[in-house]
Amino acid sequence: MNSGEPISKPNLYVLARIIKVLKERRRLNRTTLATSTGLSYDRLVKYLEWMSSKGFVEFDSNGEVLLTKLGTETYDRLVNWILKYVGNVRFPKFSE
Repeated sequence: MNSGEPISKPNLYVLARIIKVLKERRRLNRTTLATSTGLSYDRLVKYLEWMSSKGFVEFDSNGEVLLTKLGTETYDRLVNWILKYVGNVRFPKFSE
């Protein structure tokens, strides 16, 4: 699943957007997840690699992406942080 340079400093809004879609849809293949989050497939794969290494997502036997309990908890903490310090939660679609 490696697609070049790994992500060292992930964009928090991109992470939150990926997790939000997974919370809503439960499990998705990578192509559908890329489309749903507005990311290029290659960029999404890099984020998924990073998220998997942190325990936020896992992959089933069909290669579909699933959110872990830790991923859900992280999303909740991240959204609360954004609300407290930024003031709103908007996840604009943009490619990185």
